[in-house]
Amino acid sequence: MAVDLESLSEATSGALGSLLSTTILYPLDTCKTKYQVEVQDHGQRKYRNLSDVLWEAISNRQVLSLYQGLGTKNLQSFIAQFVYFYGYSYFKRLYLEKSGFKSIGTKANLILAAAAGACTAIVTQPLDTASSRMQTSAYGKSKGLWKTLTEGTLSDAFDGLGISLLLTSNPAIQFTVFDQLKQRLLKQKLKEADHDSSPVVLSAFTAFLVGAISKSVATILTYPAIRCKVMIQASDPDEDDDKTKRAQRKPRKTVSSVFCNIWKKEGIPGFFKGIEAQITKTVLSSALLLMIKEKISATTWVLILAIQSTKHSCSNIDALVGKPTRALSLCFIPEIILYKRRAFFAQNLEMAVVGHIS
Repeated sequence: MAVDLESLSEATSGALGSLLSTTILYPLDTCKTKYQVEVQDHGQRKYRNLSDVLWEAISNRQVLSLYQGLGTKNLQSFIAQFVYFYGYSYFKRLYLEKSGFKSIGTKANLILAAAAGACTAIVTQPLDTASSRMQTSAYGKSKGLWKTLTEGTLSDAFDGLGISLLLTSNPAIQFTVFDQLKQRLLKQKLKEADHDSSPVVLSAFTAFLVGAISKSVATILTYPAIRCKVMIQASDPDEDDDKTKRAQRKPRKTVSSVFCNIWKKEGIPGFFKGIEAQITKTVLSSALLLMIKEKISATTWVLILAIQSTKHSCSNIDALVGKPTRALSLCFIPEIILYKRRAFFAQNLEMAVVGHIS
């Protein structure tokens, strides 16, 4: 079975891009997660805002603890992006081959994206749970990946899987909002263009802004589920300080119990606690991922095309003699790469922030 080099290229560049963006924004992610997890009555809150989490780390001289769980998060992020980009690209290619269509409709695209997201959630859920527990542990008391995963049962490692699968609807909401906004902007540009025959498209900057807005809308609509997932996966702060409490088996956290706890102690505003940090982190992560992935993917394509051309040249060196057209085409690899990268960038820009919901 031949290796799908195009899918492999997109998966590799997406995974490496996610790895770098996750590392850069990890302190913000840790502060966000700690802030989201706390559920207390108004007068008993430890953190009034996100900056209190950062100040606590600074005042306790535990700034480096903001990076606890970074290795696990990077591993989870790398695998998640690789599985997602490879799965999404593979499902698209398979759909086109089986259906015989030349393009993918909006509904089919959403289904394929949801399928890739579901596969990603199932594969990476134990790592996602472990990273959340390590982030929410007391400063300097985070355990290693293996110890974190083996403390509980196998089902504990998959805490929050149901919500993770539910959150695959996040890209569908984003894509719908993006498509509606894009159509309105294109209609307006079409009116301004008058009789210009050139195709009307959104600029890269406008497309990213529309993507950021649509992702923000999707985040707002699904945020209660996002916060519940983090709370279900989080470690109990009491367990870090008291071995006897750790030994006692506490009731398993469920979606209904977490919802009721938020409702009783924080009311409706509690379901949206930390949403500003969530949106900020998501948009910044998406911007970095898109920028880094584009650079890495171009380099990957250079290597892939060079390898393919070298193999073809070695096996058919005599065939190139007297065929200047084929030989000349090898000189235009940079132009081919540029064309493919521009096509990919234009086609998948709206998906740049898909998959960044945690």
